[in-house]
Amino acid sequence: MDTIVLLQHYWWLLVSLLGALLVFLLFVQGGQSMIYAIGKTPEDKSLIVNSLGRKWEFTFTTLVTFGGAFFASFPLFYSTSFGGAFYVWMAILLVFVIQAVSYEFRSKAGNFLGMKTYDAFLFINGCLGPLLIGTAVGTFFTGANFEVDTANIGNIHAAAATISHWTTPWRGLEAVLDYRNLCLGIAVLFLARSLGLLYFINNIDDTVVRDRSRKELRIEGTAFVIFFLIFLVSILMADGRAVDPATGVISVEPYKYGRNLLAMPAVLVLLLLGVLSALWGLGKGMFTDSRKGIWFAGAGTVATVLALLLTAGWNDTAYYPSLADTQSSLTIYNSSSSEFTLKVMSGVSVLIPFVVAYIWYAWRSINRKPVTRSEINEGGHIY
Repeated sequence: MDTIVLLQHYWWLLVSLLGALLVFLLFVQGGQSMIYAIGKTPEDKSLIVNSLGRKWEFTFTTLVTFGGAFFASFPLFYSTSFGGAFYVWMAILLVFVIQAVSYEFRSKAGNFLGMKTYDAFLFINGCLGPLLIGTAVGTFFTGANFEVDTANIGNIHAAAATISHWTTPWRGLEAVLDYRNLCLGIAVLFLARSLGLLYFINNIDDTVVRDRSRKELRIEGTAFVIFFLIFLVSILMADGRAVDPATGVISVEPYKYGRNLLAMPAVLVLLLLGVLSALWGLGKGMFTDSRKGIWFAGAGTVATVLALLLTAGWNDTAYYPSLADTQSSLTIYNSSSSEFTLKVMSGVSVLIPFVVAYIWYAWRSINRKPVTRSEINEGGHIY
């Protein structure tokens, strides 16, 4: 395998891993979306917000890192999707901005908007964040309406010397017209809510909140499984775009994603183990008194999402199919940075294990003591 090809596969692996970690960390958004279902009193809501407030920055940082890594390693995707489907990405940015503002000012003295307003902002972020991200990621499999013209690179004389352009006026909003995108968006929302409930069970030392969380988990977890299975089966039965690495020609291939899993048995095993681990974690939260369901479900989430994203980009697959022009579809070959850039970034990537170790240490330190009502009432740093 050529060096450039190896680097392209390596960076798709890293981007996919960051995406998988992001989906797991969306438990913060999922927990926020349950603020009214679990929080029946102002004190209940403060318990929930302060439990999640310890972790919300992990999600925000991972989202920024994921976007930055994608931009650096596969800039043509970044310019095509972020430049074309900007209504969707601007909506995602907006809901994360109001989340950051809410945690910063919710309990500050002189808060003229009132705590209830910021609780509503957190609820909006909790619902729309996972839904929009899941729907956007669905287009990795179902495709989007864009065309790419690499002949415009360096063309300073063209009136509109853009490399890619969107072919519909909806700028990405048309993704909701494909039921598979909606199914994935809804599945990610219910997954985030389920992980949020499992996190409450693990992190909040309060019988009332835990009992409510287990009851709600039976509904949210079941809904997640239903919508995820619909998406998974539909994708495995769908056509995909295959690329000939020798010529760069892209063609439609029936059952492409199902064939990818058969061609990459390690990824197939990872997917199956991830699904089983996620189901095991949900089961522990629904039907036992265990508080450790979040770890099984979280690990399963990371493994499952990682396997799905590898299926979308590896094995000579177009990870961003074009519905307007098949040959414009983006692959890890035609959308990546130069070999020099990928090499330099690969050198920096050796620091990733140290960053992960720091996050794990910080998580353990923050999570050492569960949140209690007495802690909320005693004052100190309260969100």
